[in-house]
Amino acid sequence: MNLIVKLIIGIIAGIILGLFGPEFFIRVLITLKVLFGSFIGFIIPFIILFFIASGVAGLGKGSGRLVGMTVGTAYVSTIIAGLFAFILATMILPALTTESTSVTEGSALEPFLTIEIAPLMGVVTALLTAFVFGIGIAKTNGEWLKKFFDEGKAIIELVIAKIIIPFLPVYIAGIFAGMASEGTVFGTLKVFGVVLLLAIVTHWVWLLIQYSVAGMISRKNPFMLLKNMLPAYFTAIGTMSSAATIPVTLKSVKRNDVKEDIANFGVPLCATIHLSGSVITIVMCAMAVIMLSPEMTQPSVTQMLPVIFMLGLIMVAAPGVPGGAIMAALGVLTSMLGFNEAAIGLMIALYMAQDSFGTATNVTGDGAVNVIINHWAK
Repeated sequence: MNLIVKLIIGIIAGIILGLFGPEFFIRVLITLKVLFGSFIGFIIPFIILFFIASGVAGLGKGSGRLVGMTVGTAYVSTIIAGLFAFILATMILPALTTESTSVTEGSALEPFLTIEIAPLMGVVTALLTAFVFGIGIAKTNGEWLKKFFDEGKAIIELVIAKIIIPFLPVYIAGIFAGMASEGTVFGTLKVFGVVLLLAIVTHWVWLLIQYSVAGMISRKNPFMLLKNMLPAYFTAIGTMSSAATIPVTLKSVKRNDVKEDIANFGVPLCATIHLSGSVITIVMCAMAVIMLSPEMTQPSVTQMLPVIFMLGLIMVAAPGVPGGAIMAALGVLTSMLGFNEAAIGLMIALYMAQDSFGTATNVTGDGAVNVIINHWAK
C-alpha cells in the first residue's frame, strides 16, 4: 500500500480514536508516539554523519572544476528556493492562522511509559564531523574510511526504510489522537491543508523560475526545456525517490542537448545534493508550525537565513528513500528553531503528504542545473 495512503489512514484513525475511543487506547498510541519520537531523536545525528560524510567523500571521484560548478549551482538554487518559500510564507500564512488553532507539546493524556534515548552527539557535532571526514577522505582517497561511511549509510538507510517509514503511520496516529482528545485537530488540519496546496503551487512557480534562468543562460526556449523534463517529473511522483528516477532523468536531460558526459556526471550528483523542492516544503511547513505554536516567535529574515543555509548543507546526500530529506532536516528544526515533539510529528506528516511533488520538483530542477553546467562547461 502507498505510504501516503497509510499516513492518511493513520491520521483518520488517530482522529477517530482521539474523539471517540477509550482513554486506555489513546494513551497506548501516545506512549508509542513518545517512544518512537525519542528513537528518531537518537537516529538523527547518525543520518547526518553517515549520509553527508559518504556524499562529500564521493565528490572526490569527479573533476574538481566540474564538481565545484555543479555543487555551487545546486547549493545556490537550494538556498534561493528556501528564501523564496520563506518570503511567500511570511506574506500569505499569517492570514490563514487563527488564535483558536495551536500546536501544543504533548497531550492532556500522559503516556504509560517514557524512555529518553539520548543521542550520542549533537546535530552540529555530527555535521562538522561529517564534513571533516568527508573532505579528508576525498583528499586522501582513504578507501577504508570511505567504505566505513558507505556501509554506515547503508545501515541507516535500512533503519529508515524498514523501521522509521513503516512505523510513521502509527506515530502520526498517536499525534492526531492526542490533538483530537484536546479538541485542536480540525483547526490545525484546515490550515495545513492550505499550506500543502501552497507548497505545491510554489514548486511549480519555482520550476518556471529555474528554467527561465536556464533558458536565458543557454539561449534556449525555457518551455521546451521544461517540456522535455515532464517524463522525469511524473516518474518522480510515482517513485518518491530522486535516486530511483535517475534513468528517466538522464534520458530527459539528454533531450535538452546536454552532452552525454555532462549528463552522466551531473544527474546522479544532483540527485543527492539538489533538493530545492524539499527545502521549499520544509521551510513553508516550518513557518506554518511556528505560526500555530503560541510558545514560538516568527523568525525574521536574518534569523531564518542561517536555518536555510544549514538546510542546504543537510540536504547533501539525503537518503534516496521516501521522506529522507525531512529525516535529515529534523536536527536543524530542533536545534535552530526549537521544535518540540508535537511540531516535529506534524512536520513529518506534512512533508510525507507531499513528498512525491517535492521529489518531482527536485528531479525536474536537476535538469535546469545540468543545462546551465553544460553551457558553462563549453
